[in-house]
Amino acid sequence: MNLEYFIAKRLIATKAYKSSVSGPIIKIGILAIAIGVIVMLIAISTGKGLQNKIRDKVIAFNGHATLANFDNNASNESQFPIDVNQNFSDDYKHIDAIAYQQGVASKFGIVRTETDFDGILYKGVGTDYNWTFFKDFLTEGRLPLYSDKTSNEVLISTKIAARLNLKVGDQFEMLFLRANKKNPLPRQVKLSVVGLYNSGFQDLDKVYLIGDIKHLQRINKWKSNEVGEIEIFFKNHNDIEAKSNLIYINTPSNLKTESVLQRYRNIFEFIKIFDQNIYGIIIIMIIVAGINMITALLVLILERTPMIGIIKALGGSNWMLRKVFLYNASYLIGLGLFWGNIIGLSVLFIQKYFKLIPLNPDTYYVSEVQVYLSLDFILLLNLGTFVMCLIMLLIPSYVITKMSPVKAIRFD
Repeated sequence: MNLEYFIAKRLIATKAYKSSVSGPIIKIGILAIAIGVIVMLIAISTGKGLQNKIRDKVIAFNGHATLANFDNNASNESQFPIDVNQNFSDDYKHIDAIAYQQGVASKFGIVRTETDFDGILYKGVGTDYNWTFFKDFLTEGRLPLYSDKTSNEVLISTKIAARLNLKVGDQFEMLFLRANKKNPLPRQVKLSVVGLYNSGFQDLDKVYLIGDIKHLQRINKWKSNEVGEIEIFFKNHNDIEAKSNLIYINTPSNLKTESVLQRYRNIFEFIKIFDQNIYGIIIIMIIVAGINMITALLVLILERTPMIGIIKALGGSNWMLRKVFLYNASYLIGLGLFWGNIIGLSVLFIQKYFKLIPLNPDTYYVSEVQVYLSLDFILLLNLGTFVMCLIMLLIPSYVITKMSPVKAIRFD
C-alpha cells in the first residue's frame, strides 16, 4: 500500500481534528468549498439556462439565418420576393450544417375589432413551416392548419389578445396597404383566432401574428412560389456567424444573408454579459475556497509538527510528508464538493421542475429563472475546483520542508 496514503487515511480515520483547535477552521474550509460549489453551480446553470432560452426564442421567430433580396428596407416587412424554386438553393445545399429551411413573408397591417385597433406584423407561413418551437409556446387552442387552399386561421400571442380583447374562436379584420399604389383603399382580410401563444419574449410577442402566407402573396401580387425571405435552421447553435457567411459565399450577389446574431445584435450582446458574470463568480469562489483550505492545511501541519519531526528523523522525505497532508486536504476538499453538489443540484432541480423563482420578462425576456443541467459541465466544474484548490495547497505544504526534525519533535 502507498505509505503516504496509509498515514493520511489513519489521520482521517482518527478524526482527531474534531476535538482540536483545528476543528472549527477545517469545518470553515469545508463549508467555504461547499458554498463555492453551490454558488458556481447556480451561476453557471442559471446563466446558461437564460442564454439558451433567450436564444431559442429569438431563433423561433427568425431561424439561425435568413436569405432575402438586397433592398434599402430597414423594417422587417418583406418588399421584394424570392422564387423558392430558383436553383440558388442548390448552391448551399451541400452545407452539412443546415437542418431545414422554410419560406416566409412579413407585412405590417392594422388589426381592427369592434372596440379597438392596433398595428401588428403579420408573418405569413406555408405548409413547409416547422411548428416545433410554437408547440412549446402554445397556451390555448391549437396551431393553424395550412394546405393548398387559403386559410383564415391565425395564431396570436396572449399579449396581443389581451390588448385587443381577443380569445380563441374570435374573428377580426386586418387591413393591409395594397401593392398597387394607384388604389389607396386598404385590403381587408377576415381572420379567425385558433390559438394563443406565449413565448415569454415580450418584444416579439407584442408584434408577431402568424398566418397563412397566401394572403400576403395575393395582396403583394406574388406568385405561389414567391416568398419574402427564407429562414434557415442549423443542426446546432455552434458558429452561427461562420455558417451564415458560408451560405452568403455560396449564393448569388443579389441575395443577402443575415444571421440571427446580426438581426438581434442588442439581445445577444445582452446575454453575453452572463458569461462575464459567470467567469467572475467562478474565479472569486475558487480563490475564497482555496484561501480557506490553505488556512486549514497550515493549521493541520502545525498541529502535527511532532509527527512530522518523528517521520523526518526516521528518514521520511519532505515530499513524502507533503503528500500525506495533500491526501488529507484532498479528503476535506472532497467533502466540500460532495455537500456542495448535493445542496446545489437539489436547489437547481427544484427550480427546474417547480419554477419557484420568477423573473420580470420585460427585463430578462423570460418569466422564471431558467436552469441548464449537463453532466459535462458539472464534472468539469468539480474537477476544475478540485485541481485548482490542490494546486493552491502546494504552497503552504512547502512549510514542511523548513521544519527541523529536532525542533519539530520538541515542539509543544
